[in-house]
Amino acid sequence: MKRFLVLLSLFLSFQLQSQQIIPLHEKAYTDSLQSITRGKLPDPSKANAFFLLSNYYRNSDSVLSKKYLDTGRILAQNHPFFTAKYYYYEGQYNLDRNKKKASVSYQQAIRSLSKFKNEESDFLQALAWYSYGVSQKDKDGYVPLVKMMLEKSIPLVKKYKNSRNLGFLYTQLAVILTYNAQFKKSEEYNNKALEILEKNYPDSAELFFTYLNSANNFCYQAHGDEAEKFLNKAEKLISPYPESSSNAFYYYSKTLLYITRQKNAEALSVIDKGIFYAKKFNQNLLAQMFYFNKYDILKKLKRYKEAKATLEDVLTEKSLAIDLNNRKTFYKQLSLLNEELGNTKEALMWEQKYSRLNDSLNTENVKIEINKLESKFNTAEKERKIATLNAEKNQKDLEVNKKNSYLWGMSLVLLLAFSLLIFLFIIFRKNKKISEQKIKEIKQQEELSLTKAILDGEERERERIARDLHDGLGGMLAGVKINFSTWSSSHLHPEKDQEFYRILSQLDHSVSELRHVARNLMPESLLNFGLETALQDLCEFYIRKNLDIDFQAIDIESKLPLNVQLNIYRIVQELLANAVKHAGASSILLQCSQSGKNFMITIEDNGKGFDKNIEKTSKSMGLRNLKNRVSYLKGKMEINSDQQGTAINIELNIHGE
Repeated sequence: MKRFLVLLSLFLSFQLQSQQIIPLHEKAYTDSLQSITRGKLPDPSKANAFFLLSNYYRNSDSVLSKKYLDTGRILAQNHPFFTAKYYYYEGQYNLDRNKKKASVSYQQAIRSLSKFKNEESDFLQALAWYSYGVSQKDKDGYVPLVKMMLEKSIPLVKKYKNSRNLGFLYTQLAVILTYNAQFKKSEEYNNKALEILEKNYPDSAELFFTYLNSANNFCYQAHGDEAEKFLNKAEKLISPYPESSSNAFYYYSKTLLYITRQKNAEALSVIDKGIFYAKKFNQNLLAQMFYFNKYDILKKLKRYKEAKATLEDVLTEKSLAIDLNNRKTFYKQLSLLNEELGNTKEALMWEQKYSRLNDSLNTENVKIEINKLESKFNTAEKERKIATLNAEKNQKDLEVNKKNSYLWGMSLVLLLAFSLLIFLFIIFRKNKKISEQKIKEIKQQEELSLTKAILDGEERERERIARDLHDGLGGMLAGVKINFSTWSSSHLHPEKDQEFYRILSQLDHSVSELRHVARNLMPESLLNFGLETALQDLCEFYIRKNLDIDFQAIDIESKLPLNVQLNIYRIVQELLANAVKHAGASSILLQCSQSGKNFMITIEDNGKGFDKNIEKTSKSMGLRNLKNRVSYLKGKMEINSDQQGTAINIELNIHGE
């Protein structure tokens, strides 16, 4: 639940920053633009004002926004620079409505604006590149977007040094990094933005949102004191403007701070203020995020009826429930809430909805994997045929060469006979070496195929057992527990029948243990959230009172093939299990990083160490299985261990299978 709230709130911040910043004094800003549109000014000035008004109303009043955009286009017809600007604002209008149209507009804006050499043109090009990356995010992911920021947007503005636009772009990059849990890197870019904005633009909206982003970044790291410092600075900037729509974002950051500090009552009060502003300015997604935080707090306070009503409203409004994974989470939470309230029938209904949606998502994933495997098989088959044809051609060429050599040898008599013998000897040695190499490669390929078959079989069996435990036995035990809970509430007395409630508690513990076993066999977080999140969960699982685990993830791609993710997950799982069970360590450092096709794993502990030759002297399969998985991904492993601790470095090839 905590992770889900963080992801949704980060998504909200991301949506906010995908547009130009509006000044905090919004009324003065809009009044000034309206005055320009009504005044006796040149058409380009009016066109620019209409474009800015269109951008201001694009989320709150789409009809008015489109009207201003079309009026600006007409006024800009005979002015090439303002016509180029129109394409950018057309992309802004379509960004949340039709991403395909928006991407076309941004590309046209970039081509048109590149003809003009001035600061405004460079900044709009930078924004167009950034917004184009946003429009492609769902298809291409975040890596191309970050690359676009670093290689296209920021260089266009960086040449103007202390420009507020450069500070603005640094903040946008920081938001993306925070969304991908790169908190330290995000802090670096937030600090770069602050260095520019605090010195040169101390009252700007750009600085206000940089303060909020910095506060949010520290909240997600549970550093409440640092977050509060930035939130107080943001409050000083927004307090003179109680009618600004930006107040909603300030109260959302304040809500995150109170949640971080577990001050639930104060958080509820702030949420009500935030909902007021969000509704006032038609910020529907933000309003639903406030309601979702309100639900989470009410649940923690065990005010289950209020929590249930709030979550049902979020589900009905649909802003958050459009995403199927979000909806699946809502169904699961409603099932648990109804179970707490003793509403057995409703609990089972929501559990069934959760199961159907979960099965549907799993089926879709299976179809995707089947298509990938089929495509992979077809490609391999084509490559095999090409290799066969090349081998036949090489064989024929070799036969021709032998015949020619024989004819030349016969014609050169004694002198060339000796040369022929030498030549044949060299050919023999070369063919023998090639044959030995081929035999070696065939053996290695057979060993790799055997390892792949074993690992694939293990994972399929793990998945089957996990599914049977979770969906079959787990569902049955959960139903039994719900029925017992409902029956006991009307037939037994809590004080007189303590033995029954003790047994019921044991049944509940058994259900939880069963689900834990199922998740360990096939981690659900890996399938739903990817490798980095699954590894973070794994580290949190092994953390004990006397054991600290520091997990560092660096540039891990979210689109790694699932079988590669699974093998990396199992490798890390084996490393952590060995360190926890045998090392007797109080501190473990785990670092996972990716650079292109190379994936590096480093784990260090301060335990008692072990004998590196233990594989030869012990029947334990752990280290042997670990080496098999590393070999499967064509990797290499280095182990350094003594009485001061153990350090293991592994380098894998994600295309190595």
